[in-house]
Amino acid sequence: MVNMRVRVLFFGQLKDITGVAQEEAELSEGARVEDLFARYGNRFPRLVEFRASIAASVNQEYATWRAPLASGDEVAFLPPVSGGQQDAVGNDLLHADLFRIVREAIRPAEIVAALRAPEDGALVAFDGFVRDNFKGSKTLYLEYEAYEPMAYAKMREIGAEIHARFPIHRLAIVHRLGRLEVGETSVFIAVSAPHRAAAFDACRFAIDTLKRTVPIWKKEYFVGGAVWADGEGSSEPSAEPSTLRRDESSS
Repeated sequence: MVNMRVRVLFFGQLKDITGVAQEEAELSEGARVEDLFARYGNRFPRLVEFRASIAASVNQEYATWRAPLASGDEVAFLPPVSGGQQDAVGNDLLHADLFRIVREAIRPAEIVAALRAPEDGALVAFDGFVRDNFKGSKTLYLEYEAYEPMAYAKMREIGAEIHARFPIHRLAIVHRLGRLEVGETSVFIAVSAPHRAAAFDACRFAIDTLKRTVPIWKKEYFVGGAVWADGEGSSEPSAEPSTLRRDESSS
């Protein structure tokens, strides 16, 4: 079997867990990012606990867990992109916010488990999933697209504003891109807090603000046509795509 070599990097708390800043790894031809992560998970079991909040990149571009690898690739495993707070000696704390844009299925249970902490008394989640109709027409499937660098920046702004407004502990905002079938989760938001009122208020603020400010768009596909979702006025499905508009619908 043909083997390939890739360069592997860990950052922040992940580097502390593995004791590895960078090293070379040998994999079988056809291996994917998730296969590489599984190898390190076997070596360092604690790493698996962070699976829901870890991002991966291949050659300095964010990648999905199913992304294929090639010989010579540089693969990095990254802690939550929001940065979080630091303790007195400068180590990343576990309880950092989580902002992700993904192309694989969102796993709400993993996100909720990652946010729960003994010092909290409440966790509120919003699960936005694909419904089977839009303005009287039967939906076949959706496609989401985003201006990703700006989307991440806006998500971080939402997080900063939420922490300034509400006494919460942690926040997760995860949005999926690409084709989604009816029933699949498109956006998942979770907020942990010492008390339920703050968690409820912050979660509602997060989804409402995301819909207004984060550059992510939704296209609905129907029998015989498609339309970009539009929160104002009416849009009838047509054979030609409509002009790109902001998505203000509920999910």
